[in-house]
Order: sequence, then structure tokens, then C-alpha cells
Amino acid sequence: MSKPQTAITPTRAEDFPEWYQQVIKAADMAENSETRGCMVIKPWGYGIWELIQQQLDRRFKETGHQNAYFPLLIPLSYLEKEAEHAEGFATECAVVTHHRLETVKDEETGKTKMIPTGELAEPYVIRPTSETIIGAAFSRWIQSYRDLPLLINQWANVMRWEMRPRLFLRTAEFLWQEGHTAHETADEAIEETRMIHRLYADFLRDHLAIPVIPGEKTENERFPGADITLTVEAMVQDKKAIQAGTSHYLGTNFSSAQDITFTGREGTVEHAHTTSWGVSTRMIGTLVMAHSDDDGLVLPPRVATQQIVIIPVTPKEDTREAVLESCHALADTLRNDLDFHGEKLRVHVDDRDVKGKKWEWVKKGAPIRIEIGPRDVESRKVCMSRRDRPSNDKEFLDKEEFIQRAPDILNEIHDTLLHRATEFRDANIADCTDLDAFHAHWSQDNPGWLMTPWAGSPEEEDELSKKHKITIRCLPLDQQEGDEAACILTGKPTKQRALWGRSY
Repeated sequence: MSKPQTAITPTRAEDFPEWYQQVIKAADMAENSETRGCMVIKPWGYGIWELIQQQLDRRFKETGHQNAYFPLLIPLSYLEKEAEHAEGFATECAVVTHHRLETVKDEETGKTKMIPTGELAEPYVIRPTSETIIGAAFSRWIQSYRDLPLLINQWANVMRWEMRPRLFLRTAEFLWQEGHTAHETADEAIEETRMIHRLYADFLRDHLAIPVIPGEKTENERFPGADITLTVEAMVQDKKAIQAGTSHYLGTNFSSAQDITFTGREGTVEHAHTTSWGVSTRMIGTLVMAHSDDDGLVLPPRVATQQIVIIPVTPKEDTREAVLESCHALADTLRNDLDFHGEKLRVHVDDRDVKGKKWEWVKKGAPIRIEIGPRDVESRKVCMSRRDRPSNDKEFLDKEEFIQRAPDILNEIHDTLLHRATEFRDANIADCTDLDAFHAHWSQDNPGWLMTPWAGSPEEEDELSKKHKITIRCLPLDQQEGDEAACILTGKPTKQRALWGRSY
């Protein structure tokens, strides 16, 4: 039996990491840059990020947050004030040490080259994250409890010197948002941390069709300097985990180091309780790995750069004008008369005179493709293909019926992707209470995740993690109040459950 043809080679089953790279290439989303570890995000990929940004930004503002912008360069002394935080990022920091270039001629070759001169009195770190420099601003802005809560978000780029970069998942420079807030009490700050955590989980489910497991990180896996780190963990199709977003309660650790104080209600000087939280372009990598297939990218409709692509089929020149007119008229009706989750439909007519357009849009992941030819114009029908179904699957609909149903079909596609991803995830998480079975599980290729009773120490957790190249992804929030069971390692009775997995 011959192997079925696919648009992407290798397939997921043959070489998942290379398949991932080829999906991004085929969809024309991004490419590696000349700058080591960095990427160029091309219009189709950046359009996805813009939609994520717009939709998340709306949610942040609805919860009272305001956008601001802070410097890219952070004085080294700011990081030194918060030793634990700085140590957590030290090996990933890019440092600016000079402020001028001078041209010199090489006496042997005669060529000119540029050399850095003008050494800075104090080096700057290109921001790996902005707690320290935003904390410095907060210390100036906050005087009294009346100034609280202070709810700030920043859309920015950051740099972390990755040793093994991968497009969207891990690059030296990436795009993200980072929220930073200050509060009068610990309870208020913890509620902020939990509210954003819920917001991330809802956003991933409702916009990206990605089901996540919300939970708390263990002490070993917390954000450097945090008292609590909450995470949303997604499973992708090779059964590995991706940390899709985090929200941190920082206690008074940063405010003590950065003198973020306020006069309280009783006239005493107190340290603010702070939080930070963020998601990045890693969301796009998660989306690619969660939904795409061996024919290319599969996009959830709410973040699809174009939700409906109309392809004119014009085998004869004398019918071309009528077909194009019908295609553009349909596009105008869809754009002007319908909406999807409160936004106008994004519709594109691909009227280029080139071959292979259908497969181009399959590989780009457009949720709905419509083909209209001369016979369809006469019969007032359209040929519809959905990206959540096999690529050659077609359905003929009356044009008026399609116009009426288009938003519902987009919702159906979202629901199908979410259901498919949820079923896959749940089928690949197993409960485990036996240590021998735990060890045996990780000897397999792509073994999926394990849920275990856990009462081990950070040192014991670290030992198991290194042995099997795994981590506790989180302590799932809905799995901490069940029946007592013996810890898989120590045998101690515990209600706590830990979710273990391999990750990107």
C-alpha cells in the first residue's frame, strides 16, 4: 500500500521537531534571522500575534489595567538589588558595555572595521524581564495607599540568550506582554495573580482552542523571586508540555529591594505587595503544535489572519470577469453584514493568476476556503472546504445558506479543534501510584504525562527530574483536595497531586 501524500514532509510521526519547522516555513510565518537565535516574523505570522495582542489587550483593559512602556536597557545595579531574581536570569542576559563605534583601518589587509569604544561606567542589561526597572518607577509613583492598586501592562520585546533556539518556542528575542501590579495587601495581590491566571486559561480555551491545566509551580520551578507562580500547561501533539502563560505573586520581595513603599491607613510606612504575569509569542508555537496536521497549519478562527478565503476558479477567460465579480460580491456581504464574536469577518479574495492557490491556503491554515467557478455563479452555489476536516473534503452549499451559516461554521471549527485537543490530552495523562511504573513510563518515547501523589522535598523532586529529564509541570488546582494517598516516592500520606511531563 502506497504512503499517502502530504503537503508537509516529514510527517508528525516521522520527525515531529522537523515537521514543526516545516509547517512554519510552508505557512510563511517566520524565518531564522542573521542575528543568532532571533527570528523574522513574517506578515502571516505577525498577523496572528496582532490578533492575540488585540484580543488579550481588550481583556486586560476590561479588568482595569493600563498600558505603559519602559526602557529596553536596565542598569546592572537594578538587577543586583534583587539577587535571587538576577541569578535566575544571569546566564541568559545580553549586556551592553559600550556606547560608541569607531572606524579603524587594518594595516595588514587595508580593510576598515568598526570597534566598540566609549566603555560605559555601568553596563546595561537588555531586558530579560522588567520587574526591576518597573519597580523603580513604582517606587516613584506610589506614595499612599490611595495610589493603590497600580495596574500596569507593557507590550514589548525581551531578550534571553537561548542556547537551542526554535522558532516561536524559544528565541533569543521574542515578543510578549508583561503585567506588573502593586497592591495594599497580600490578599489583594494574590487575587490579582489568580484572576490573571484564570484569564489566561479562558483566553487559551476561547480564542486558541487550546485546553490547559491550571496549576501552581513547585518551589523548584517558581519564577525567580516569587512566592507563588501559577501556570497554564498545554499538551501538544508529541505529548510534551508547553508552559503557555504564568502569573506570579511576588510578595514584598521586590518592593523591599526597590523601596516600593506607601503610607498606610494607620499612618505607617508599608511595602507594597506586587505581582507580575505574562504570555509571549510562544503562544503561536503552542498553537502550531497543538492543532496543525501533515498538510500544514490549522488556525482557530478567532486568531486566523484571514478567516475565509475565496478562490475564483476561472478555466476560461470569457468567464473570468463574472466569477471575480461574484467572489468580490460575496466577500463584501460577508465583511459588511456579518460578525464573529463582535468583530467583522476577515475575508480575502485570492484573485492572483497563479497555480496551487488551494494548497497554499491549506498550508496557511485558513479556517474556511470557498471556491467559485462559472457553474457555481449560475447555480448560486459555493464549494466549501473546512480546515478542521481532511484537505480534500468539499461541501456544496447554496450561497445564501453559506452567508447565513458562516459565523456558526467558524464556531463549529473552533469547537472541533478544542474537543480534539482535549480528547488527545486527556487520553495521554495517566494516574500513577507505583514508583516502578513511574520509572518504566519515562523509558518510552513520547510517553505522555503522569499524575502522582506527591509529598517529596525540592531535593527529591530535582533528583527525579534529572534522572528522567522531566519536571513537575504543576500542582493542578483541581487535584489538591482529594483523598489521601501515599506519595509515590516517600510513601508519606498526602492530598497533593503533581503533574509530571517532558517539556519544550
